[in-house]
Amino acid sequence: MVAALFSSVLFVMLSLLWPSEAASQFSQAVPGRLFAFPKDHGKHPDFLTEWWYFTGNLESKTGRWGFQLTFFRRSLVKVPPTRRSQWTVRDLYPAHFALTDISNRRFFHTELISREGPGLASAARDDLHVRVRDWSAARQGEQIRINVRERDYSLNLKLVSGKPPVLHGHGGYSRKSDSEGQASYYYSLTRLLASGTVTFQGVSHDVTGSAWMDHEFGSSILHQDQVGWDWFSLQLDDGSEFMVFRLRKKDGSFERPFGTFVPPEGPPVYLYDQPVEFRATGTWTSPHTGAVYPSGWSIVAAGLNLNVKISPALQDQELASGASTSIIYWEGSVEAEGSRDGKPVTGRGYVELTGYAHSLGGRL
Repeated sequence: MVAALFSSVLFVMLSLLWPSEAASQFSQAVPGRLFAFPKDHGKHPDFLTEWWYFTGNLESKTGRWGFQLTFFRRSLVKVPPTRRSQWTVRDLYPAHFALTDISNRRFFHTELISREGPGLASAARDDLHVRVRDWSAARQGEQIRINVRERDYSLNLKLVSGKPPVLHGHGGYSRKSDSEGQASYYYSLTRLLASGTVTFQGVSHDVTGSAWMDHEFGSSILHQDQVGWDWFSLQLDDGSEFMVFRLRKKDGSFERPFGTFVPPEGPPVYLYDQPVEFRATGTWTSPHTGAVYPSGWSIVAAGLNLNVKISPALQDQELASGASTSIIYWEGSVEAEGSRDGKPVTGRGYVELTGYAHSLGGRL
């Protein structure tokens, strides 16, 4: 879903120069939007913030891999200047890329940021085609192709969706808390069949596996009294998927969780009005930043008869070490085991933890 925006010094400088009240000039997420695909795979410039987010767990003959590739769009102005040129700056595009070599317990991450412009960064309005320099994600017929290379690390995948888009919340209107104004439009492709290559330290591996795509856009995500969020996505071996998310306040308490359960067949189940219980089962202290993160969780969704324990595939999956990284967060591959309807289930997924190294309150 959401990873850390303003992931460079430039982005933080812009956020300080441009007060959060500027978000009021942009459109707000309200109930009743009618989604239309493939158009809604494209960008929505009337909204302040937008991201296209891919995660997945892959296997090769030599081992297991996790990946994250995220493209962000941040608007600077809702109404572009009257005099336009190809160099007019309306949007900024940060992007994050991370690979986890699970078998050898190694982690790599990097980032880009670019202004919109020819040869720099762009996103189409009518379909999925987003690019930051030579990193890209684009829909080609029934496939999504993602391509990214940085030094001797790369990811080149073909993704084919096994299920239609899942609209979170009420028809894609996704509340983040009890505040009606704190919402976004949010949908996912929860079961993407993946194939292609992973290159890690210059060595390429043919891989297959399963991926997840989030696309979210809105103009109000975090309030001043909120520091960050915990987000979970799981793909279970019975053919179901589970996403759950909760915002965390400055006093350490959490907003009410929300999420979506996608059965193997049939319509998704929205969990905002159903009890979901979280419990961290351990912690991990980053040797890079000193931040203390939860590490291991128990999640119970009583209405689904779902009870799972989640553990990181590798503890050190913190995005922190880059010279330009000013937003620090943990994003990593996880494994799950438990039961649903009294039957054993296992699965894999991704977890994102923000606001543990520093607060994001009021920035998003």
